[in-house]
Amino acid sequence: MEALLRNQPDTILRQVLDHPERYEAQIIYTRIDRDADNVPHFTTWRLGVDDTRYFYPASTVKMPTAFMALEKLRLLGIEGLDPDDPMLTLAGKAPQTATLADTTAPTGLPSVAHYIRKIFLVSDNEAQNRLYEFVGQRALNEGLWQKGYRHTRIVHRLGPGGFPFGFEDNRYTNPVQFLDAETGQLLYYQGMVYSDGWPAHLMLKGTLRGKAHLAEGRLVPQPFNFSRKNFVSLQDLHDMLQAVMFPEAVPEARRFRLTDDDYAFLWKAMSQLPRESRNPHYDLPDNYVKFFIFGDADSTVRIPDHIRIFNKVGWAYGFLTDVAYIVDFEQGVEFMVAATIHVNANETYNDGVYEYDTIGLPFLAAAGRALYAYERQRPRSRRPDLSRLRQALER
Repeated sequence: MEALLRNQPDTILRQVLDHPERYEAQIIYTRIDRDADNVPHFTTWRLGVDDTRYFYPASTVKMPTAFMALEKLRLLGIEGLDPDDPMLTLAGKAPQTATLADTTAPTGLPSVAHYIRKIFLVSDNEAQNRLYEFVGQRALNEGLWQKGYRHTRIVHRLGPGGFPFGFEDNRYTNPVQFLDAETGQLLYYQGMVYSDGWPAHLMLKGTLRGKAHLAEGRLVPQPFNFSRKNFVSLQDLHDMLQAVMFPEAVPEARRFRLTDDDYAFLWKAMSQLPRESRNPHYDLPDNYVKFFIFGDADSTVRIPDHIRIFNKVGWAYGFLTDVAYIVDFEQGVEFMVAATIHVNANETYNDGVYEYDTIGLPFLAAAGRALYAYERQRPRSRRPDLSRLRQALER
């Protein structure tokens, strides 16, 4: 894989690969070959991957949170409880806030399904925070560890809505209630939950970063401390996505406990573009959260209809990450790729000065194009039958 990337005409790939200490790039590429029964067989290459080296996963944590929220809903086993039923978030203690309405939803009410759509369409922070609160900090992490995704900790809320919450505040998750969409009857109530414990098994290096950071508007001439921040290794992100895109092809213990309808819903949500969604509606470019292949394209560029990218991106503190399953229905191409890069030349965190547009996005886009071009021309013994995916996208 490294030779393939280095031999591309786009110099950004060589620039990044020539400076592993500066950019800390990690890449996972998985080739997929189908047998006579259309069963996928995976061959994976890794470059720079290290499960113990810290990088900030940013919004990629929303992907496992969405998966676990759907799983929890199913495991509750409440007759009539559905992902589209209204989910009202209450406030148990300061600085918690309530969410009793959602103007972007067709019903005007929030729901697990609508939050998940917003997460994958535009990486909505409030949607993540509400699902984090529904699942609960401890249940979220322990559920993922039990599936074998042990290089993971999701321990705080995100975005402006998460700013008021300190380390201890994030252990408390809001009361939640679900109502029947037709009758308004209470289906389930969950009180405020406190999560204790800490992932002591995670021994991460590089959690003190840079030479300075901004705090409350002033420059602090000290490294930024990520030791209490979220983390998901690139391999765990790749494997979680693989478990949802190919549930029958991974060990049962590593799967999420979802229904066929849940999988179809997730596949559509993960690949949908902002212009394809009416509820919620967003006036954003196709590549807003599609970094591989198209991340450095002009905002007017439309992703061709025959190419679908099932993915989740994240960007914050100079870390840029994408994990994706990419399909070209016309060419019969499918592959997985996950990558992360760190672009913070001034070594100052929280100042908003990062090289996303000049280095990060061009690198991810070029890596995606290189692998896609290789996949289009490599020999395959059998063309994949992707009809199940097509059916999900047409729902």
